Amino acid sequence: MPSLSEKGILIPPSPIRKLVPFSEEAKRKGKKVYHLNIGQPDISTPAIALDALRNLDLRVIEYGHSAGNESYRQKLAEYYKKAGINIDHTQMLITTGASEAILFAFFACINPGEEIITPEPFYANYSGFAVTAGITITSVTSTIENDFALPPVSEIERKISPKTKGILLCNPNNPTGYLYSEKELQMIRDIVSRHDLFLFSDEAYREFCYDGMKHISAMNLDGIGDNVVLIDSISKRYSMCGVRIGALISRNSEVISSALKFAQSRLSPPGLGQIAGEASIDTPDEYFLEVNREYTMRRDFMVNALNKIPGVYCPKPMGAFYTVVKLPVDDSEKFAQWILEEFDYKNQTVMIAPASGFYSTPGLGWNEARIAYVLNVEDLKNAVETLEQALKIYPGRTIQ
Repeated sequence: MPSLSEKGILIPPSPIRKLVPFSEEAKRKGKKVYHLNIGQPDISTPAIALDALRNLDLRVIEYGHSAGNESYRQKLAEYYKKAGINIDHTQMLITTGASEAILFAFFACINPGEEIITPEPFYANYSGFAVTAGITITSVTSTIENDFALPPVSEIERKISPKTKGILLCNPNNPTGYLYSEKELQMIRDIVSRHDLFLFSDEAYREFCYDGMKHISAMNLDGIGDNVVLIDSISKRYSMCGVRIGALISRNSEVISSALKFAQSRLSPPGLGQIAGEASIDTPDEYFLEVNREYTMRRDFMVNALNKIPGVYCPKPMGAFYTVVKLPVDDSEKFAQWILEEFDYKNQTVMIAPASGFYSTPGLGWNEARIAYVLNVEDLKNAVETLEQALKIYPGRTIQ
């Protein structure tokens, strides 16, 4: 039998999705599974976007421009200007989700064998994107004891080598929900400026900031305009994960020109997704106010309920809709499989994402899990109650 490619062997499975077979088997047995493992909101997609698809009058669904439909890019530029980011439609590419935007950014800016630095834990798929691009992720560790704040500048600069090409930051952060402060972003800006690095800024959760906190875009950091590559997505903003529409944005014209060549090789981004995306920009502000209130309520419930469980620690996230929690278990991967395979409470169980898959440093995250509070409060109550009961009898519990 012929051998697989090195990339095919090296690319890691998703910690978010690899337990799906166990979840499916639990459902086949009649168990209710509460999905806290994946960022799939149950929030309704804006009606204006759904109506745009329902009312289509097309005879042919054609190829589009490789950079994305111009009408969408122009309208999207207006959205960013309202958000305080001054760009025009020529400084962006529409992509097949933020995933493709990250890949195009890596392809355009980083040579195989070069490195990027990012705080860990980080969005697990970054590892897969890095393998695909032939680059290395060098991590600098943030800790749950410090609620996953940005590690000290000295630790970040210690990681910089002749192979370092950029810093990757997710703000608000997936998986931790941490929202980087203006001071922290200024420190990142100074590092980027001193070492002439790219700053890849994944801002897909920009709208999800709580308690009056404000998101600061890397596009608005002074003095590094040509260094910043913004990654964005409409998946979570409008609860439209399935349309697979993202964006790569930069004031560096060489980055856009280079990324466009990769975009041309895949022809065009999804046409129907762009139609929905363009319509969604007219979503009323009230939609976002209600979504923010709902997620604030879910977060507050989840954080308080988890911290009442003996041995569990849950930081209070200020953005996105995730939190990484510490669990009193010997191995969160074993626990995540056990709770699906061997446990149920009132004929229900829970699916979580083991946090070890969000770290690149071996041995970290072994007793942590990412939890997404994307379910309504009633479902969250049932999920937390189930999790609490499971921890009481899990054979590998570490705190009695």
